[in-house]
Amino acid sequence: MAKDNTSEKKSEKKQPGKLGKWFKDLKTEFKKVVWPTRKTVVNNTSVVLGVIALSAVLVGLLDEGFLALLRLIYR
Repeated sequence: MAKDNTSEKKSEKKQPGKLGKWFKDLKTEFKKVVWPTRKTVVNNTSVVLGVIALSAVLVGLLDEGFLALLRLIYR
């Protein structure tokens, strides 16, 4: 039974260099990433902002239409 207890204590001890290895691996993974070009980022951002603006206009028009419909019903 004492053997089990000592093996648990060894696994609980912090291994030296574990954090350093993590940062080294992180740096290696960042080198593998294919980063988009500036043109791609600007293009994608423009598309997203355009879709958001179009959606806002559509929702606003629907809101005004339903409001006008309710005004006709309740007058």
